[in-house]
Amino acid sequence: MSAEQSIPCWIYRSSKKDEMYLYTASEEGINEMPEELMKMFGRADFVMELELHEGRPLARADVTAVMAALKDQGFFLQMPPKLEPELYHGNED
Repeated sequence: MSAEQSIPCWIYRSSKKDEMYLYTASEEGINEMPEELMKMFGRADFVMELELHEGRPLARADVTAVMAALKDQGFFLQMPPKLEPELYHGNED
């Protein structure tokens, strides 16, 4: 995709998993998601609509990967980050 191209997307938050988001390629796209995906995702709470283009950074996803997935399959599933607890191991001195 060239830098001039932009595509709209609608973003939904999962009711089942914190920090899991579903990007759809159309406003009605949430109603066209695979049944198994929606069982795992839970209730889809609308967050926002965005115009995506290659120059627009996203917080936790590569915008070109999101755009490609929207074009190819109509959606992109952003998984929660893998958080590692910071454990205190004592002083090193």
